[in-house]
Amino acid sequence: MKYIKAKKRVVEVKGFYSHLTMYFIINGIITIYKVVKHVRGIEEFLDFGIFAVWIFWGLGILFHASKVYSYNPFFSKAWEEKRIQEYLEKDKLRTEK
Repeated sequence: MKYIKAKKRVVEVKGFYSHLTMYFIINGIITIYKVVKHVRGIEEFLDFGIFAVWIFWGLGILFHASKVYSYNPFFSKAWEEKRIQEYLEKDKLRTEK
C-alpha cells in the first residue's frame, strides 16, 4: 500500500514538473514571437497582452503546485479530519435508527 502511495506521489510530482517546463517553454516562445513581430517601442512591450498568458497560466501553476505539495490554507488536514469524523458520526446515527 505504501508503495502505491509513493508511486502515485512520484507521478504527481513528475506531472507538475512537466507542466512547469511546458509553461516556461511555451510562454517563452510566445513572448519572443510577440516581441520580435509586434513591439516597436517600450509602450508596446508593456502591453498587458504580452504578459497575460504568463499571469493566468502562472495562476494555474500555483494551484497545481498547491495540490501536488499538499498546501491548502483553506482546507487543511485538520479540517478534513474534522469533516470525516462528522460524516462518520452522521452515518453512525443514521444506521442506528
